Amino acid sequence: MARKPQDVTDAELAVLQALWDGGTASARELTLRLYRRLTESNLATVQKLLKRLEDKDCISRNREAWPHVFTAAVGREELIGRRLQTTADALCEGALSPLLTHLVKTRRLSPQDRQALRDLLDELEDEGGRKDS
Repeated sequence: MARKPQDVTDAELAVLQALWDGGTASARELTLRLYRRLTESNLATVQKLLKRLEDKDCISRNREAWPHVFTAAVGREELIGRRLQTTADALCEGALSPLLTHLVKTRRLSPQDRQALRDLLDELEDEGGRKDS
């Protein structure tokens, strides 16, 4: 049975964002990216966060390199999807449309955002039509 992906904490998310933005890094490099100062306490915190993220399969570690180098194993889009689904499960009995409708209605969307949504809906409709054929 596949393991259910676990959500990440805000502190873990900061580590993931540093990896997404800056690419692979050692624990020391990540500590400098996140804290701008390399102290034993900061390094220990980052190492603990890396261990937790590794346990959640959100990052991978290259053990052949020294020092070990870490890479994000989950993308932003996947994490966004997980968080939206978790919110929909908690608030909307799993349905995404009430959540998405609320976001669209309460946020001022730029013309580019509205066009991107229209394009996505058209693309999904086209895919649905091809599957039905």
